[in-house]
Amino acid sequence: MTRHATSSKLTAWAPLAVLLPVVLAGPARGDGRRGTMPGMLREDIETVLVEVLRDRRLLAHPFYRRWEAGTLDRAELAAYAAQYRHFEAALPGVLERVVERVDDPTARRLVQANLDDERAVPAPHLELFDDFAAAMGAPAQSEATPATAALVDMYRDVAHASPVTALAALAAYEVQASEIAASKADGLRARYDVDDAGTRFWDVHSGADEVHGAWIVEALATIATDPGEVSRAATSAAEAWWALLDEREAAKPTAGALAC
Repeated sequence: MTRHATSSKLTAWAPLAVLLPVVLAGPARGDGRRGTMPGMLREDIETVLVEVLRDRRLLAHPFYRRWEAGTLDRAELAAYAAQYRHFEAALPGVLERVVERVDDPTARRLVQANLDDERAVPAPHLELFDDFAAAMGAPAQSEATPATAALVDMYRDVAHASPVTALAALAAYEVQASEIAASKADGLRARYDVDDAGTRFWDVHSGADEVHGAWIVEALATIATDPGEVSRAATSAAEAWWALLDEREAAKPTAGALAC
């Protein structure tokens, strides 16, 4: 399946239809080869992710649409950064736990590669994120809100569940993450006059997350046998991410508050 020759199952939702074949094909590895997956399982995973994300594509959420349009208040960006930091801080530990629990050597190698990038390529990603947060005026530390705490707890919980469940929850975000990061970086530069240091986290992820998504999906395809398990875990993750943005949107300042 090529970037443009998508199956009929994918045509119902064009943005993901374009993205998923690229992610599922896998990026070229260091030796120039691409990852391979069993054909039927590849189709199953593709179908599951399309269905799960059909109504939960994060860039379609009103909060991210306002980010793209430049209509978020600066304080909203700061609050978002303070909350998203909790997930970014937790992610290495989640990946580390998945590595420990995956028995298949191919899947383990792929998750380890993701973890290695998160820790150090081109720098620890939490450090890059903190540059963004500082540019937004976010506090260095803040208490997690209910939706943030639920999201982080969900990922920590699935890291201790089956590796398939953990990888499916990660995949639900990772297959969208590159597109999301590129949109955020573009919006920050064009609408909020944020410099390169402030956008670097998103610039890095706009490229890296396409690779990371491929690694996670390939690892999932290597060990998954039950599409139902993949669907349940991906749905839980997609709903938790959507709830995080719902919470941010609900905190939108009123017109009167903005005028003060």
